[in-house]
Amino acid sequence: MSEAAADKDAAGFCAELVRSHDFTRYAATLFVPSVQRRALLAVYAFNVEISRVRLQVSQALPGEMRLQWWTDMLAGAGHGGVEGNPVAAELLLAIRNARLPVDRLSRLIEEHEFDLYNDPMPTMAALEGYVGDTASVLFSLAARIAGWHSDAIEHLARHAGLAQGFAQVLASLPLDTSRRQLFVPQQVLQAHGIGMEEVFAGKQTPKLRAALDQLASEAREHLKTALALLSSVPPDVRPLFLPLAVVRRDLDRMSQTDYDFFAPQPASRLRTLWTLWRASRSRQFRL
Repeated sequence: MSEAAADKDAAGFCAELVRSHDFTRYAATLFVPSVQRRALLAVYAFNVEISRVRLQVSQALPGEMRLQWWTDMLAGAGHGGVEGNPVAAELLLAIRNARLPVDRLSRLIEEHEFDLYNDPMPTMAALEGYVGDTASVLFSLAARIAGWHSDAIEHLARHAGLAQGFAQVLASLPLDTSRRQLFVPQQVLQAHGIGMEEVFAGKQTPKLRAALDQLASEAREHLKTALALLSSVPPDVRPLFLPLAVVRRDLDRMSQTDYDFFAPQPASRLRTLWTLWRASRSRQFRL
């Protein structure tokens, strides 16, 4: 196989991985200039690989070993070679071409070590730190791929990631509680007189609904700030924040009185595409 064919296969592998496991981000790349798409999909595929480690192992140690491989790869260590790993090869290409900061990718790996254990998220500050180095950094890296980096974009990326990350914590509640994982901060639960076992019972009580509504309200505040900040960044950057349109849709659903946080809410891919397409045509996100 020629080098060009191998590169094409690696890029296709990343695209399919993101399409299968992170459809919102995959679909959002369809609305940005094609020249940016390959690097975006490489970063998003890397995020899929790291985020899914917890789902692929039954014990923490094998998960730590997998994460360490990625850490070594980013550091250039010999036993983190990219041979046979199309995501790693594509990520290194994106890092080189877009001059992406390796330290931020390494911190994303470090934060996901939390996923391997069943320790509860203790405070809102801890959750903000976790989301800031995971969801927020993906928005920041996307802007760098488009050739933009500034304090204003970093500020926007932080709020965008917090909105998306908090919404994801709520959306993942059915799966997380089935594994006895808790990303909703204990601080929030305790303020409403709720213990961990009440959450793991998977039944939405009035007190628990109030606690979850509080986290949803925090997400909406960050979303409101992020959408307001979009007007202060270059137009070329705005399409990279299209996933916020899906966050807005999901938070609107969660605000409905009959919404059950413990009932799986499968997202229609067609509906996601429609949401992104409509947003892409709005002044808020348009180039």
